[in-house]
Amino acid sequence: MTSTLPLFAGAVLVTGLMGASPAAATTAEHGQAAHPLQPAVKAAQKRDDVVEHTAADGTSDQNRVLGYWTPRRMADAAPIDLLGAATKVLGTPGAPVHQQSPRTGGARWGAGGSVTRTTGRVFLTIGGLDFVCSASSIRSANKDLVVTAGHCVKDGTGAWADNWTFVPGYDAGRQPYGQFTARRMFVTGPWSRSADDSYDVGMVALNPRDGRHVEDVVGGQDIAFGTARGRPAHTFGFPAESPYDGEHLVYCAGPVRADPHDQTGDQGMHCDMTAGSSGGPWLTGFDTATGRGAITSVSSFKYSDDRNTMYGPYFGTTVKELYTTAERS
Repeated sequence: MTSTLPLFAGAVLVTGLMGASPAAATTAEHGQAAHPLQPAVKAAQKRDDVVEHTAADGTSDQNRVLGYWTPRRMADAAPIDLLGAATKVLGTPGAPVHQQSPRTGGARWGAGGSVTRTTGRVFLTIGGLDFVCSASSIRSANKDLVVTAGHCVKDGTGAWADNWTFVPGYDAGRQPYGQFTARRMFVTGPWSRSADDSYDVGMVALNPRDGRHVEDVVGGQDIAFGTARGRPAHTFGFPAESPYDGEHLVYCAGPVRADPHDQTGDQGMHCDMTAGSSGGPWLTGFDTATGRGAITSVSSFKYSDDRNTMYGPYFGTTVKELYTTAERS
């Protein structure tokens, strides 16, 4: 079996937390690989095929999280990104993006638009270590929802993340819209039970900031389920390993294809973004003028023998159930 690597945030995670032997189990629909993280904070609940967890749902907890992320801690946080577990390593150089033609060498997004506000960096703690990921705000009933990779929320079968914070519109240390702490966290059942990479999706309901929902502040991208496979996409994120530094929004664009190894139900795109981009949105039907599209996947992993192809889970019925549960929280 071809080994894969998680897109966690960096060498520390890959050699440390991700250093365990890769998981190889598969489900009826997809293949899998593990993404180890560590101890959780509060008990999780299961609704059908969605598992949820209470995060900072009180004022004191919110203040604790906000106080935790000092500029120094944010700067020192390592990236979590695109490769699965011990089998998937995301240490590949940044992913590219294209507007008129595919780009495979990461490029800074300079066209502006909604995507610069809705996409942000995520800061989190797992097992006493601080990491970074990427995420996007999405349109939802509660106006508080963001979508990211499951391994940026929960360590597969292991612990939930703590100190989870979303910083939309991040750029070179600037936080124009502030920080939004996590209120509730949600992952798919297959991810929580067996770290199945085909379902490496997480959604987080955020606490309002100064009485305003994140969607009211930065807007939200559309999200779509059950779309035709193989549609070209633009993917965005904050890769933080060389040659990137995590300080700017980077993108890739081009056609997608099925997993050639048949280990997962994911689709892949030629893209060299590095760790830190995990959880970044894949937008189909993307309009470069408005910066809007429909999110149909998130950056999840790379295979160790092909660090120039990023894979993302297909948004089908299980992810739709995840969204329906999370937007009602």
